Amino acid sequence: MKKERQVLVVFPHPDDEAFGVSGTIASHVNMGTPVTYACLTLGEMGRNMGNPPFANRETLPSIRKYELKESARVLGISDLRMLGYRDKTIEFEDPDKLTNEISSMIKELDPSLIITFYPGYSVHPDHDATGAAVVRAVEKLPVEKRPTLHCVAFSNNCVEELGEADIVFDVSAVADQKFDSIKAHQSQTQLMMAGMAEGLKNQDPEVMARLNFERFWTYKY
Repeated sequence: MKKERQVLVVFPHPDDEAFGVSGTIASHVNMGTPVTYACLTLGEMGRNMGNPPFANRETLPSIRKYELKESARVLGISDLRMLGYRDKTIEFEDPDKLTNEISSMIKELDPSLIITFYPGYSVHPDHDATGAAVVRAVEKLPVEKRPTLHCVAFSNNCVEELGEADIVFDVSAVADQKFDSIKAHQSQTQLMMAGMAEGLKNQDPEVMARLNFERFWTYKY
């Protein structure tokens, strides 16, 4: 993993950062690279309320906001931006408005690397719409000024159509931070944490691979 000037992470939901890129984020922070995380929504339409439930539709946004802040703290993110869009509506937002907001952040921060979802290959409409907006914002820049764009993809057809990920980071050195980032999103991850902890105890290959490696596709403009 090379040292970046500035990293900008753009995802739509609290916990999007935890599962696939928290090890990468922690690694950049530990190298002294400033990381900005722009989270578009508070995930207020999420279906998980805890088991037994400790949230309802009214209280879930504030709980997920707290969880997001805790995850950012665990990872060492000092610049967390909550953009205030509504969960499950990103695909219906004015594309120019969303693109321009991301363009403004790029102009302000001048990142050398942006991390987001690969549009069309990230399953959720909010994921795809967010990734598409980031791509549009970067495409507005002159070619020589465009930051590298690392995209997360996990649709069933992503490898078949995109090929294997060209970036695979070993994040085992920060696996504890990644585990704590996932754990921070308790309302969404409570049920899976016991299974993950058991998998770690037994050195389950699938769990270990999920925790220790993160993969990205470099977007080809």
